[in-house]
Amino acid sequence: MPVGVIYAVVAYSVYSCGDAIIKGFGQDLSVFEIGFFIAVFGLIPAAFAKPKGERWRDSFRLKHPFLVHLRSFTGVASAILVTVSFTTIPFAETYSLVFMMPLFITVMSVLFLKEKVDAIRWAMLALGFLGVMLVVRPGFRELELGHLTALLCAVFGASTTTILRVIAPTEKRVSLIVLPALYVIIINAVLMAPSFIMPTAQQFGLLAASGSMVGMGHILLIAATRNAPASQVAPIQYVQIVWAIGLGAFFYFEYPDFVAYIGLAVVVLSGLVNVFIDGARTRIAGRFAEYRARRPSSPTDITEVQGPEI
Repeated sequence: MPVGVIYAVVAYSVYSCGDAIIKGFGQDLSVFEIGFFIAVFGLIPAAFAKPKGERWRDSFRLKHPFLVHLRSFTGVASAILVTVSFTTIPFAETYSLVFMMPLFITVMSVLFLKEKVDAIRWAMLALGFLGVMLVVRPGFRELELGHLTALLCAVFGASTTTILRVIAPTEKRVSLIVLPALYVIIINAVLMAPSFIMPTAQQFGLLAASGSMVGMGHILLIAATRNAPASQVAPIQYVQIVWAIGLGAFFYFEYPDFVAYIGLAVVVLSGLVNVFIDGARTRIAGRFAEYRARRPSSPTDITEVQGPEI
């Protein structure tokens, strides 16, 4: 197993454990207070992710300031919304709705990036949407605010990813690390002020643990993408579904029914098929490019490869 895949498994597992801690706060602390402390403690391990050759003071030297700030705002919105979901609805249901993000990313890539998407990709995304509907089952039971915030989290998360695809090649990585963190800290600090409650020692320890896990997961995911192709790293995110079921059952006594298990399986299947399709296309394109690079392109080249005629 490639070391990058191992990093990815650990990264997504750490993320899930951090999310489970957030869920445990329930309504004891406001979502803004939770978000503030998670962001602060998340900066501690994330600080070690600064690329060599970049300086922290260069964080505000931007080539696309509007898009960088917009991406930071959508990231804050996504984090706040998913915190509401974690503290109000079952763990597995939150993940199933958040995993609709690829559908929204695909729609945005077609609308804004003018990318082409084939019928197979659309079919797998529709299958994933069907799986989510089996988990949530709107119309058959009462939906809560957490279901809406999880769906909106997927929309804002997709916006964050789409913008990142535009600005990542030209912006410094320190800018992409520091500015979103500042947005999260400042916005949550302002919004939590009116109802601030000093966390107990136990709550403070849990916030520190969850924030550190988020930061550590970020570092591990960077290490994963550096040591394994994206087509191998991406499918690992679905390990979070397994963690959601296990942690939800063990700590919060949440047990999805049979139909929900089918829905979760469909969500995972559709996501994996999409990833493997992308991976196959990447490998085919790479081999074709390699073939073309090796293929003689002129009669002179052919003579050089085959040798002179006798």
